Amino acid sequence: MNAAERLGAASKFLLQSPPGEINDVLNDVRNIISDDESLQEGVLPALREYNLAQFITADVPGHNHHSIISAAARVVKADQEEGENIDRFWDPRSRTSFRFDHLSLETSEPEPYEPDAESEPFRSALETSTLSYLGAHYHGGVASVFPAPQSTTRFFIQIVANKYNPSNFWSGRWRSEYILDLEEKQLKGKIQVNVHYYEQGNVQLSTTHDADLPLPPMITPSNTSSASKVLALIEAEEGKYQASLSDAYAEMGEKTFKGLRRALPMTRSKLDWDKVLGYKLGAELTSGRGGFGAS
Repeated sequence: MNAAERLGAASKFLLQSPPGEINDVLNDVRNIISDDESLQEGVLPALREYNLAQFITADVPGHNHHSIISAAARVVKADQEEGENIDRFWDPRSRTSFRFDHLSLETSEPEPYEPDAESEPFRSALETSTLSYLGAHYHGGVASVFPAPQSTTRFFIQIVANKYNPSNFWSGRWRSEYILDLEEKQLKGKIQVNVHYYEQGNVQLSTTHDADLPLPPMITPSNTSSASKVLALIEAEEGKYQASLSDAYAEMGEKTFKGLRRALPMTRSKLDWDKVLGYKLGAELTSGRGGFGAS
């Protein structure tokens, strides 16, 4: 396998990293590449793709909150090609743009960033309602609301919540994104859940749920109080999905996982563990007597 093939394999491993474990995967693939400089340069596109897709969060310089790193948060300068690797993002909540290092996950070079004046009132109202919903349902979660480029009636509502528990060998991430189109009267969403259990094994859950919710007629761009009604729709949809996940877990525990193992051993009868211990003790005593007599 040549160097390019090794970098390609390393990039695929990174893109499949479970929540919160990409640094562990990166350290492992260092053994494949054996060249830190080439590794950092070669896997940077994969790291960027991973961070954007996974809604990695970042400290907003000069502010005491986090913002989501995503495609909707990217800042494209006038002299920049659309296909270029973009390392600058913005946080609408603080009206700040910043550079983001996809390897270290650190932010730098903050600059003021003014949002579109026409769409900002409704976006800000959406943000307020989203943060209220976040505080009620997602402990330690992060949410960002972005306006769609060159539109005053389309918005991206993004939510991410991470839970890492390496001491107990599990990690998980909830991601949800909703595209609100006030002109088309539509709210389209996607919920993605990834959970990894790795105590004496390797079990992963990866599930996606799509939602297409029609908006009531009273939700209009000029009515900022409509924002709370949008979040009420999201709350109802996510509540139903969480309930369905709980039902699925219960069914797996009662049916699926039980079907993966025998209820009884090959003898079709339960083991008598007291007898098993007796057999073992008897064998050891017999072995001990035989050894003593032979000497």
